[in-house]
Amino acid sequence: MTRTLPSLIAATSLALFCLISSAVKADRAWDNVVTLEVLDGGATAQGHYLAALRLRLADGWKTYWRAPGDAGIPPRFTWRGSRNVADLRLTWPTPEVFLTSGLRTIGYHDELVIPIEITPRVPGAPVRLKGRMELGLCKDVCIPSELSFDHRANLDADRNPAIAAALAARPYSAEEAQVRAVACRLTPSPYGMRVTARITMPSAGGQEYAVIEGGTPDLVATETTAWREGGALMAETELLAAGNGPLVVDRSALRFTVLGTSHAVDIRGCTAG
Repeated sequence: MTRTLPSLIAATSLALFCLISSAVKADRAWDNVVTLEVLDGGATAQGHYLAALRLRLADGWKTYWRAPGDAGIPPRFTWRGSRNVADLRLTWPTPEVFLTSGLRTIGYHDELVIPIEITPRVPGAPVRLKGRMELGLCKDVCIPSELSFDHRANLDADRNPAIAAALAARPYSAEEAQVRAVACRLTPSPYGMRVTARITMPSAGGQEYAVIEGGTPDLVATETTAWREGGALMAETELLAAGNGPLVVDRSALRFTVLGTSHAVDIRGCTAG
């Protein structure tokens, strides 16, 4: 069976991750590295329900953002068993960039609160949030973890300060960050498609890091490089097919995140150019 480059990369990364963790898997000392609880945030003005997953990490440990950077395993969620849930929308707080042994990873330490906006199928009826979260945890070693949750929502809950703080910590929108234009040039590469973006925007502060995501599960992005050209931030990555199917890039689905020292920016889509 012929395997694509991204599938080999993913398989190799997972194998290395599992090899690193195998030596510590049997040690009960790792059981208390992370805990998870579901927070209630009550109803929204739109008739939705606000909840959150709160992860507390042991001292010195970190976990990863949805795009983990040069190394690490992106978090994955399953919601099997949830009831009266028509739609879920997660909001990721602005992550931190870690530079370790020449590798750039993106994630969180100490605590992570991920707000979840739930659209119920039947407004006012009971809501049950059930599932599991798969994530990577790193300190001196890296270990995989799987956390289960099963929570019956309190629809009458008051505003939760932890959820409010996490929502306030989200990246700026393109409008809030005064992004004037985003143009993308797509160029075929040996294994996929190279994306070169020109983001016309004021500086986000200090050294700016950029992340380009394909926007669909069938695309895998390599490391993004970024540099300034006057009033524009240039960002470039290569998109690879996650499986054996055709590689299709939709400019409107591309997602760009700029991480600076003063703020972060979340940008959706680009025009040709």
